[in-house]
Amino acid sequence: MSSFPVIPGTDLPTDLPTDLTTDRLVLRQWTSDDVDAVVAGTRLPHWAADFPAEGDLVIAGLFAGHPGWLGPHGHRLLVERDSGLVVGSIGLFWPPHEGAVEIGYGVVPSRRGLGFASEATRRLAEFAFTAPEVRVVHATVELANPASARVLAKAGFRHVHTDDVQRTARYEVRP
Repeated sequence: MSSFPVIPGTDLPTDLPTDLTTDRLVLRQWTSDDVDAVVAGTRLPHWAADFPAEGDLVIAGLFAGHPGWLGPHGHRLLVERDSGLVVGSIGLFWPPHEGAVEIGYGVVPSRRGLGFASEATRRLAEFAFTAPEVRVVHATVELANPASARVLAKAGFRHVHTDDVQRTARYEVRP
């Protein structure tokens, strides 16, 4: 039995951080205003000029059917600390399945190549392991996207499988 309050239906403490930080980023939970603006195609002043990207549009449109993605271990916006602008998003596809949870990420073109994706991926994977049911964080990338594979390698993930038929590679990290 836990000695601290937990989120109903989970073993997660109620005092999980809302924001996660790295040296250069804040990983902030999506707000309903963010979701509504992305879905409606409305621009918010705290977004980089090239946010949202196509992947952000897809994710925002799926939140209604996947409410766990907006929870403490769900999806987050990448906020560049120096500018305060949203420059991408990252998320865990919650809940875990048999101890594994998938991670996905995207950084707007104007901020690619700066290491933001690896920095955010490393931090969110670390946070994923605060959930007792998570034993592995994994991602699947298209073989045609070597930059995404480099993101994962720099974040400490290791290549575990290539599917030549699907033309994908699976990477994972364990605590």
